[in-house]
This record gives sequence, C-alpha cells and structure tokens, in this order.
Amino acid sequence: MTDDLPIEGHASLFWTRDLNDDVTAAGAFADSLAETGAAGVKMLHQHDDAEPIGVWDEIVEDARGLFVRGRILRATPRGRLVAALVEAGALDGLSIGFRQLKARQDGPLRVLTRVDLWEVSVVTFPMLPGARLQVVAPAVP
Repeated sequence: MTDDLPIEGHASLFWTRDLNDDVTAAGAFADSLAETGAAGVKMLHQHDDAEPIGVWDEIVEDARGLFVRGRILRATPRGRLVAALVEAGALDGLSIGFRQLKARQDGPLRVLTRVDLWEVSVVTFPMLPGARLQVVAPAVP
C-alpha cells in the first residue's frame, strides 16, 4: 500500500552496553532469523502485542548490529498514530523483544550470545539509546 510509512534502522548494536547492562554479541540473532525470517518477527508499538502496527520486510545482522527495514501500516488506528508521531519526530527509538537462549556474565554485563527474537518495537525511550529508526525517503523516479 502506498500510504504505508517505510522505516529502517538498527534495533540492536553489537558490543554496545544498554541501560540494563546487556550487550549483544555479533551472531546472536542468526539462528532465530534463519528459522523465522523477518516474517516471524512482529512490529509493535511500545512492546504492546495487542495491536501490531506494521510489518518487517527485512531483518539482517550487518557489521553494526541488527538492521531492520519495514512499513508502518496506516490501516489501523494505532498504525496511523505511530506513523504520525514518527513523521513528526516524536518517536524514533527501536527496541527488541526476545528470549535469552545463551548468555555469559562478563563482570556486570550480561553478554547475549544467542537469542530468540520475537518482536522489534517502535518506542519512545529505547533501552539501547543508539537504537534508532529513520523514515526511508521515497525513491526518485
């Protein structure tokens, strides 16, 4: 649908401490993504699973972290609200919802080495301050 709002960004940054003293190792998402692909990861607003707001079209591990690209769908009231807030600059954070499968302690840090990725949310305050999204500019014909 042409009214969808395309977004992209990094939902997680490798080897970067978050506000909960978690660090994600490179490769932590690989098994989960191989099993479910982007279609198996939900797009939520503020981790609220009652009202998905869009779809993730691409989720990959790149050199920096977990890169996501998707579309906020304006077909629902929550999707319209979130799209308007993103366009206005009021929302630009990303946050992951996951289940830890394997981790190790490194002093005060929990190093996540294997996780089951459930969802990536558009949030006001991400636990990892550098996890941000941007609106994808439309292609120029």
